[in-house]
Amino acid sequence: MSEKILVPALGESITEATVAKWLKNAGDPVEADEPVVELETDKVNLEVPSPITGVLSEINEKDGSVVAVGALLGSISQNIAKTSPKKIEEIKKIEPSLKENNVIKLDPIKKDPKIFEEKSKENTQNTKPLILTEEVADEISVIKQSQNQTLSPAVRKIVTENQIDINSVQGSGKDGRVLKGDLISMMGANPKPSERKIHYGQEERIKMSRLRQTIAKRLKQAQENAALLTTFNEIDMTNIMEMRKENQQDFQSRYGIKLGFMSFFVKACVVALKNFPAVNAEIDGDEIIYKNYYNISFAVGTEKGLVVPVLRDADELSFADIEKNIKEISEKAREGKLTIEDLQGGTFTISNGGVYGSMLSTPILNLPQSGVLGMHNIVERPIVVDGEIKIRPIMYLALSYDHRIIDGKDSVSFLKLVKENLEDPRRLFLDLSLIHI
Repeated sequence: MSEKILVPALGESITEATVAKWLKNAGDPVEADEPVVELETDKVNLEVPSPITGVLSEINEKDGSVVAVGALLGSISQNIAKTSPKKIEEIKKIEPSLKENNVIKLDPIKKDPKIFEEKSKENTQNTKPLILTEEVADEISVIKQSQNQTLSPAVRKIVTENQIDINSVQGSGKDGRVLKGDLISMMGANPKPSERKIHYGQEERIKMSRLRQTIAKRLKQAQENAALLTTFNEIDMTNIMEMRKENQQDFQSRYGIKLGFMSFFVKACVVALKNFPAVNAEIDGDEIIYKNYYNISFAVGTEKGLVVPVLRDADELSFADIEKNIKEISEKAREGKLTIEDLQGGTFTISNGGVYGSMLSTPILNLPQSGVLGMHNIVERPIVVDGEIKIRPIMYLALSYDHRIIDGKDSVSFLKLVKENLEDPRRLFLDLSLIHI
């Protein structure tokens, strides 16, 4: 008896997927509900489990194949076969050597005698293990290390100033000693080709993954279908950083998680979205849908590309809940365990390019949303405070929005309100956030 492995329902508007890889080979035993094949959709990767315990008897679709919902991927044969005669003979060979008080004792496993005696810790602390295939290389390395004490002043100066790894230099002097000419020759030598060029040649041609194709498609759609415009502002992060420093230990001991920047930004954005509903709305044909719930999408970079999971009902979450949920969802994204539901239903997006060192950018909308906030790196800059020039940690903020639905006045006021509440974060904690009606 066998059971079919079929392509499951993939979510709203998704009708096909690509077989990313089989997790089992034909003939491998599998347990019920154990993942056997990984599918790649436009949004997420998902694992298809085995319907029964048995053996993977057939693979109908190879890696890279495009399959529709309901298509046959393979078959699982129920494992009802009895133990083979060969296995029985192997079991019979294991005979009890001694029976005492109804306890069967087996012969102890004989171990090969050790050829070398173990040295005491005192004798081995300062010695390195010898790899037999690399005796010569190790010997040269030892010689070069000892040379650090005998290098000429001129050589030592060049090594220090240019931060040269002396072990990487092939010395031409006596006993392999590094001379000044060796360093000059090395510094003037042409650089070697990149490792990728050596392994893959001048060019590589790799088919885009479904996720990358979807990212490219949606970003192009946003540029073509929305009237994109970006407005900027800057935030003095002094008060947030001081508040985090003062309360970090107590916050972490109470809630079991660190107080990060994202919770402040989520809270500030929710306040601003409530005051400017158009930023939380979307266009559907000739209608505007105003959403009275606040699902904040946040961009997460993974090995396979950018995904934008959703933090649901952010307005009903505490600082600790926001930090915990963001951490859990981010880990799921990096492990490739996001579901379709994790990516749907967002009303506004926050993208933090600052974690990669970005100073300024113009983020692109995550359709059908009408607004996206771009965070950037924090850099100490001179600013005027009360008539005096002071050095403060400054972050540039960028709000990209759909000008078809959001006017300039609302977009600028939205970003200004976010700035005001972030620069006075106590109001967010005390629920006294500035309200612009």
